[in-house]
Amino acid sequence: MNVLFLSESFYPHGSGGELATYLYAKLLSGAGVNVVVVTNRFSGEPDFSNSEGFAVYRLPMFRDEKSLKYSVLKRVDVLLSVSMRKLVRWANVVYIPKFWYSAILLAKKHQKPVIVHLHDYIPICPLAGLYDASQEKVCDRNNPICSKCIYVYEKTQGRHTTETLTSITLNSTLGGCYNKLVRICDAVLCVSKIQRNIIIEREPSLSGKTYVVYNPLPKISNVEVRGDDFGYFGGSNYLKGFKVLYDAVKLINSTNSELTKVFATKFFYSSEQQTSALKKIGILPYGKLDSHEFKKIYEQVRAVIVPSIWPEPWPYVVVEAIIGGRVVVASRIGGIPEQVEGCKNALLFEPGISEQLSEAVKYVKSLDRERTVELGLRSKEAFLKKYSDENSIKKLINILESLQ
Repeated sequence: MNVLFLSESFYPHGSGGELATYLYAKLLSGAGVNVVVVTNRFSGEPDFSNSEGFAVYRLPMFRDEKSLKYSVLKRVDVLLSVSMRKLVRWANVVYIPKFWYSAILLAKKHQKPVIVHLHDYIPICPLAGLYDASQEKVCDRNNPICSKCIYVYEKTQGRHTTETLTSITLNSTLGGCYNKLVRICDAVLCVSKIQRNIIIEREPSLSGKTYVVYNPLPKISNVEVRGDDFGYFGGSNYLKGFKVLYDAVKLINSTNSELTKVFATKFFYSSEQQTSALKKIGILPYGKLDSHEFKKIYEQVRAVIVPSIWPEPWPYVVVEAIIGGRVVVASRIGGIPEQVEGCKNALLFEPGISEQLSEAVKYVKSLDRERTVELGLRSKEAFLKKYSDENSIKKLINILESLQ
């Protein structure tokens, strides 16, 4: 079987959908499937590689990672090139794990079946998060294209006026086209039951061809728990619940004499003043860390906090925490309850309620370290029994074979 991956970015060490795309390419190749990946070439990346059993062609389509969702649509020349059409003819199935939805039309022209893999809420929400920034709640509108929501969202991300207006224009026009393109694909893969339920509720026409396939498990090295602190790995993104975390930590440390510390990563643009303010209340911000630096931090962490306010379908940070033997303190939203079901080391709180988060953190801190390690090991065992790469890849191959 020949499977063509069309993804505008492809990182072996990425996160979320990027990590899943890489792992699926590797697992399918290991199962005897012929895999070819076509993606963008960013600075410093090779034009071609074949070191892990599958071919990766990197084409110079655009320079940076901003607006990947629509930037790839500009390169019709790449999509209609002789080499691309040759690869589409070679493929038994065209697999689109991100936003390259214009390729659906090319595949259909050559009568090739198409799989679209959704790691968020495109196509039913042009911003992908299904969160109404204008009303500060999960979106419940039948029409997800809302200029006010897009405007507020972009402003919270620090975008200037030109960028904001561009986003409103693109998401209000091309964003709606993505829905129509996904309707003509042959299979839609979701990463959790709740994601599938939400998508087919908003787009019933997809119900007969939408499947749940859990993401492959990342390879996590065993890192011993040596400290009693907490970890948060979502940066300052408000959808990841940073404000909820900030308020909760501030509340805890305003009443306790012993400082509760939270190691926080992905803070790339913090000023010295902001960094100092965060450290004062107990949040220790870091930017990009290499594996050695991250391991040193992870050793100090007995629990991982995931305070998301948008319905994340299947956050890898939860999976990594469970496999890493850490207690999970997370919002009861999206696919998180599905992930931690049966895990003894998970505490869920209502999204956005910082008081509940603070109580959960205080409870975890009250436990002996040995007790948290024991809970972590039991949860890891239960999780790995329920989710496995073997089951995921078997289901994906069955879907691929059914489309030929």
